[in-house]
Amino acid sequence: MKVGEVMRETKRVDKILSNFGFGTRREVKQLVRNGEVKVDGEVITDSGMHVDPEKSQIEISGEKLNYRQYIYIMMNKPSGVISATFDNRHETVIDILPNEYKCFDVFPVGRLDIDTEGLLLLTNDGQLAHDILSPKKHVPKKYFAFIEGEVSEYDVKRFEEGLVLEDGYKTLPAELKILDRGVNSSVEVIIYEGKFHQVKRMFEAVGKKVTFLKRITMANLVLDKDLAPGECRELAQYEVTNLVKEVKGKKDNSLN
Repeated sequence: MKVGEVMRETKRVDKILSNFGFGTRREVKQLVRNGEVKVDGEVITDSGMHVDPEKSQIEISGEKLNYRQYIYIMMNKPSGVISATFDNRHETVIDILPNEYKCFDVFPVGRLDIDTEGLLLLTNDGQLAHDILSPKKHVPKKYFAFIEGEVSEYDVKRFEEGLVLEDGYKTLPAELKILDRGVNSSVEVIIYEGKFHQVKRMFEAVGKKVTFLKRITMANLVLDKDLAPGECRELAQYEVTNLVKEVKGKKDNSLN
């Protein structure tokens, strides 16, 4: 392998540990001097040593570093928190993320409104995020909602045909399933795009109001029922594999 290729695949030990929150590079350098850092079982003396963190086992003060280049986190987003990495006024999904994940510089894939709950994917995998959000991919997203007003079969048909919103935009066909109807109804909705406040605006287009909204699936990823609002977990490897496979397998469906 060429020297240039090796350098691109390796990282400095002090940078790796600093990024993971073990201190500044100067502090990490002192830990190395104290003999507290091992690589593949051997104490190192050079904090600038290059290693492949995906192949080498790094230990610091007896703690093994669980290094991942990419990380995928499922969050059950609570109401009142915004889908952003930073905000001056509101608490963000990054603010409520456990500290062990913050060093990965993750970001939310898409957004849920501040009062919308449910499935939110956070990752540092920019390519997967791009593919999921691409309007050409038509990735399905399923929501559960409470509706003020009786949802009818006519509404179901209108959703199937696509709805013209208040700004003149016509949505892609969507799937509306009535779970319970009455003065207040409960429904499931599957949409294939992600326009601003889309589900709420679609119901406004048929003269009804969404009073509660929760996303329960995105592509083939299903919200873990054991996650309380505000809780999160890393995706299992099979979930990542299946998600990538489905999203990558979708052809671009550009509308001409």
